[in-house]
Amino acid sequence: MSFSTANQPVLVRAGEAETLQDGALSLITLLADSPATAGALTANKATLRKGSPGAPAHFHTRATEMFLVLSGSMRILLGDKVVTLGEGDFLTVPPRVPHAFAPAPGGEAEMLVVFTPGMDRFDYYRLLERVHRGEATVQEIKDSSEQFDNHYFESPAWQRELADR
Repeated sequence: MSFSTANQPVLVRAGEAETLQDGALSLITLLADSPATAGALTANKATLRKGSPGAPAHFHTRATEMFLVLSGSMRILLGDKVVTLGEGDFLTVPPRVPHAFAPAPGGEAEMLVVFTPGMDRFDYYRLLERVHRGEATVQEIKDSSEQFDNHYFESPAWQRELADR
């Protein structure tokens, strides 16, 4: 059950949350989007299996993105440096800071991902699943960068990180 009225709690039962497969080795569980939280936040759970490429280098212009590692460990690009986060570690990434993420080499991970303010991202995640299924194109992701405030770029530091491990 999810309440969508401003100033109301948002309750999402685990068994009722929509889960999307955005890649062969990753899932996104949708928890609360901007309309349900009166614009306060958007939240999802990312599940990344061994070998998942995670999210490529990107930045947001309008929101801070927060990560809480629920299990496993993650490597995260911050600017041109890579940090490793373990279970229980928390990170905030302000607007315009380049970042990317993937599970640590040989491992799996789950993270709670929160954007504030909320960003109406659930349709973006649904687009990723359609691309994975062959029902949409990567060009559609590129074309949606302003709408979903997801701006991809080439990061030599992230490319080296993925290649070295």
